[in-house]
Amino acid sequence: MTDTPKGARKRTHLLDTAEELLLTCGHAELSMRAVATAADVRLGHLQYYFPTRADLVAAVLDRALSHSLERLRPLLSPGDRAAAPDPYRLVRTLLAEQDDPRLVRLFTELWALAALDEAVAAAVRAFYRDYQDQVAAFLHEQQPALSAAARRARAGVFTMLIEGAALFRSGIADHRTEETDAELVATAVALLGSRQAETGPPTRR
Repeated sequence: MTDTPKGARKRTHLLDTAEELLLTCGHAELSMRAVATAADVRLGHLQYYFPTRADLVAAVLDRALSHSLERLRPLLSPGDRAAAPDPYRLVRTLLAEQDDPRLVRLFTELWALAALDEAVAAAVRAFYRDYQDQVAAFLHEQQPALSAAARRARAGVFTMLIEGAALFRSGIADHRTEETDAELVATAVALLGSRQAETGPPTRR
């Protein structure tokens, strides 16, 4: 379905409403009727844009994950960079996203929903495949001698490390400390194969 400008605004409003319900009430309370009521529209109007709950949640997920990937792509994609790659900047940017409690809460609710809904899980897997492809390309630039399989495996571990850290650094599973953050950054940079990993991050000016 191709949205008109008015349709695009309505679609955005519905997604904003669904996202806010996820944040305030949790995934268990996210029903189509609840979203329609909160958005002050008829249920049929909501279903015109998103026929099922899975369609609605997948769209919320796609929007949130796409925004994250847009922020990361200039740091990950060689063709988008004018300067030499800076793995410390990449890792710091990823971890800085975890300073936003709303974003962490949204992803936590979406991960929980993905465990229950295969359509959502498929959208999550598609995002992380793209994410890991970008990390693998970064690794190829850092360590061209690595095999494709090794790059893919290391990109997978890097993704697990950074994404899993959100649960601990946010206070959901634990609280971060300067010591654990320093170790996390060093480990993540080492996975990227940075030649700077042994000497530490560059001095900030």
